[in-house]
Amino acid sequence: MPAKVFLIAHSYEPVKTVAQAAKLCYSSSNIEDLGNNLTPEKARDFVEMLASLGHESPLEHASFTFGIEGISRAVLAQFTRHRIASYSVKSQRYVSEKMFEYVTPPEIEKNPEAKEIYLKAMQSAQDSYDKLAAILTEQHTKELVAQVQEEKAARKAAQKLANEDARFVLPNACETKMVVTMNTRSLLNFFKHRCCTRAQWEIREVAEMMLKEVCKVAPELFTNAGPACAHGPCCEGKMTCGKAKEMRAKYKEILNK
Repeated sequence: MPAKVFLIAHSYEPVKTVAQAAKLCYSSSNIEDLGNNLTPEKARDFVEMLASLGHESPLEHASFTFGIEGISRAVLAQFTRHRIASYSVKSQRYVSEKMFEYVTPPEIEKNPEAKEIYLKAMQSAQDSYDKLAAILTEQHTKELVAQVQEEKAARKAAQKLANEDARFVLPNACETKMVVTMNTRSLLNFFKHRCCTRAQWEIREVAEMMLKEVCKVAPELFTNAGPACAHGPCCEGKMTCGKAKEMRAKYKEILNK
């Protein structure tokens, strides 16, 4: 299933917010006067100055919240390595994975033999999960009823307890959904690492979709977003993909430069 990215919220007037925070660093203005005469053009110029100076801390005052679905649990592990962020993820304890959705890697999708093996593995995982959930639900229901719990309530609680253990047989391919919030500075770091061709294909695709979304509302904050090679030298050393020229052209288009 394809990944989907939605920008569901962001700071009010993010460019102006960053410009006001930066202005405080370079002027004696009172807080209440920081926004005076700060037109969109002046705010953009201020943000461009920050980029030229490498002054990144004011960028932390503007944040963006994304809704992401159609991603695997494997890519979730990569996301959470970016620790200056907030995550809310669909729980496999409280949400049953009966008939779970899953992500199929493109290289497997286009190879009939590999795809056949993969689909059998997904079905096997589903069958094992369902059987374990059923067995454990009955076990926990009996135990809770024996503790003088009403049977309907006991079964409901038992299902949650069963999910908690049955989920251990689910694959990394299992689809999940999440809401993630990052400030601009964290996003720029995220894009630098995850838009790189050396990043895993799934998180790279999601990162590009996230970048396109923020560029719709605050392009001024992301003029230098993307992998390092899109704006300067590659930082991968001998591990470079050697595609800097192509990447610069690609991100010039994405960033509408």
